[in-house]
Amino acid sequence: MSDDALAERRTLDGRLIERLVRPALAVELALEPHPEGGWYRRTWTSPATVAVGGETRPAATLILFLLPAGDASGWHRVSSSEIWISTGVGPVSLQLGGDGDEPEPGETIVVGDPADGFAPQAVVPPDVWQRTVPADHDALVSCLVSPGFDFADFEMPDVDGRTP
Repeated sequence: MSDDALAERRTLDGRLIERLVRPALAVELALEPHPEGGWYRRTWTSPATVAVGGETRPAATLILFLLPAGDASGWHRVSSSEIWISTGVGPVSLQLGGDGDEPEPGETIVVGDPADGFAPQAVVPPDVWQRTVPADHDALVSCLVSPGFDFADFEMPDVDGRTP
């Protein structure tokens, strides 16, 4: 097995979560393990900037996010708006969990091909809990975050050390 097929999922402070084999599509697209689960790579950063809490951030960022068959992401939230966009590679089920101190399972939106009855895009408002749920197929989506994503704004119980 080549070195590029092996990966380590880590917490935000660098603690090892798990060692795993990179799926073929993650190798092909140069994706890395995301602390929440799944695989990702930032593909675009806006050259425009905005002020956020006294800091300068990109106005928006964009990633590819792969969720292999059977995988899910953990509950997490960010302080920016997120737009999930179908790439046509399998639908992904996105469950929202409200904006309280802890997630409360709520509405599930399936992002995928509209010809199959799915939403081509879904918006997750700032500070709303979210997670993806497992499916029997791979799913690849893009996720646009505005203002641009920063792990300082990412909250995930039991992974980032900031449990609600």
